[in-house]
Amino acid sequence: MTSVTVLGTGDMGSALARASLAAGFRTTVWNRTTARTGSLRDAGARVAASIDDAIVGADLLVVCLFDHASVHAVLDPVVEQLRGRQMVNVTTTTPDGARELAGWAACAGVGYLDGGIMATPEMIGTSASTVFYSGVGEVFENHRLFLETWCGAEYFGADAGMASLYDLALLAAMYLMFGGFFQGAAMVAGAGVTATEFAARAVPWVQALAPAVTEYAAVIDSRNYATPGQQSLLFSDLNDIVAAGRSVGVGTTLVDALQRLIRCQIEAGFAEHGFARVYESIKEKAA
Repeated sequence: MTSVTVLGTGDMGSALARASLAAGFRTTVWNRTTARTGSLRDAGARVAASIDDAIVGADLLVVCLFDHASVHAVLDPVVEQLRGRQMVNVTTTTPDGARELAGWAACAGVGYLDGGIMATPEMIGTSASTVFYSGVGEVFENHRLFLETWCGAEYFGADAGMASLYDLALLAAMYLMFGGFFQGAAMVAGAGVTATEFAARAVPWVQALAPAVTEYAAVIDSRNYATPGQQSLLFSDLNDIVAAGRSVGVGTTLVDALQRLIRCQIEAGFAEHGFARVYESIKEKAA
């Protein structure tokens, strides 16, 4: 494979195209707003005049658009030109959205691979970048050398929704972690503590506790929440945190939500079980 076309040159699409160029692949780019392709032209990319022009001659199509609907809006009109081609879609979508696109692609005779990018644009091409893939295994194997120009490439099997599921699950952990920091920063702000000062203490604290994730995972997989040595749900009660937040006039919505999950398990008779039992509250809500 020597030629790749990147459809969509926002921040992430541009980063992917630059990594492709840096690795020596012939790279064509297309964007609905042509002005956004200027810097890539300067870097050596061919700028396609139209979506039809972008597709011609590409060994692999990389789709990096705004959302699921954007993918259909761009590709539906040229579906006949796509027949027999292979594509990797790294547009953020839901697992069901990825499966729908995979079905659409199969009907159109297109080899479809879905991708979930676990990186910021600045991280693409560095060891900090990983992209998850799922869908047609042949597409992954055919283009693995190219995909690894973005750095880590991990394949999760034929179910096209799995890459998205992993992607969004990890983003859930990330956003809730950041939300916890915002909560703490708001609580100390009234005492004249800046967010920067708070971060200087929060970062080493979070880093020190990060290994506990692996320990909690083992407890969840074993479903043995009564093992001695675990911090109990009763001890994990968050009322003091809620009271402290309200006393300084900040919202406690995030903490309230976790407190409700804790109380659910306590009221079900599991007060002495470990904190990881909150997982069961989340699973019950999903059911």
